[in-house]
Amino acid sequence: MSDAYLALEDGRVIEARGRAPGRTRGELVFTTAYTGYEESLTDPSYEEQVLTFSYPLIGNYGVRDERFESDRVHPRAAIAHEFTEDVAEWLDAGDVPAIDHIDTRELVTSIREGGAMKCGIAVGDGATPEDAKAELSECRGMSEHVDIGKRVTTVDHTTYGGGDTDVALIDCGAKMSIVESLVDRDATVHVLPYDTTPGEIAALDPDLLFISNGPGDPANFEAAETLVDEYVGDLPIAGICLGQQVVARALGGTTEKMAFGHRGVNQPVRDLDSGQVVMTTQNHGYTVGEPGDELDVKQVNVNDGTAEGLANEDLDVLTRQYHPEAHPGPHDSLGFFDDVLALTAENRNVVADD
Repeated sequence: MSDAYLALEDGRVIEARGRAPGRTRGELVFTTAYTGYEESLTDPSYEEQVLTFSYPLIGNYGVRDERFESDRVHPRAAIAHEFTEDVAEWLDAGDVPAIDHIDTRELVTSIREGGAMKCGIAVGDGATPEDAKAELSECRGMSEHVDIGKRVTTVDHTTYGGGDTDVALIDCGAKMSIVESLVDRDATVHVLPYDTTPGEIAALDPDLLFISNGPGDPANFEAAETLVDEYVGDLPIAGICLGQQVVARALGGTTEKMAFGHRGVNQPVRDLDSGQVVMTTQNHGYTVGEPGDELDVKQVNVNDGTAEGLANEDLDVLTRQYHPEAHPGPHDSLGFFDDVLALTAENRNVVADD
């Protein structure tokens, strides 16, 4: 095992066991998920972050690519109390630095109390604390307004399924589970680059505009915001995670950075109409602050009251901050996709009646 060091923004340098070599930097965040490490590590929403697992053993059921949410690992580095050999070898093959044999519970507590922090990591034979500090120094100089969408979006228009409903899915870092959930409901899903123009949407003439999840600040996804502004009222519009934030911004709402975000598979959400509470999977560091005059808050996080669901029935807009398509689970909220596709059927009926 190689030398490994984690330098934190609070001044600490933690010695660890190196499992995959490399040097990197990023925002240190954590997930509380007990399972789903393959899905988390391949989730584009973790782009440019360093992911800490609060559950102590990561890798106890192997690594299988059919569980992946994208074609690569997105966090810049991974941290656990213990990684199995399967996971360590997978991360090593992907050139993703990984460390373990540290007190991740204490590390997670630090993030909860002080918020997400920048960090530097150095792993490899001969790595030193100074190497990790140098990475941290570089991280402090990084801009928070990078065009991160380019790193996670599709390059070309890609089509999945062959159903009756055409969905224009704007790929701001979309999980494949979103595509699969729509295809399973007899939709044709057109996965489009994050900077798709209104004219390109017009040429496609879809039944639904869907803004995906993605990493970082929603203010960096101005093109997607423009699409919502252009087509609201003409097309049903849906959004998940960052997609909810983009929709809110386009309709006059505000977004803000959270202290440490919501990341895990055990986030409770209450529906304000029914009073029902469901457990959800989440991964976001930003949230909707004020929804604006056009959107109603329909669901809230039980723990902190943040907006988890927005809607405008007259404009056929429906969004969720959490991931209804969650893999490996829970699956309490999969009905969201049925509700979204029902908007398209209602919209076609209105057009036909006119």
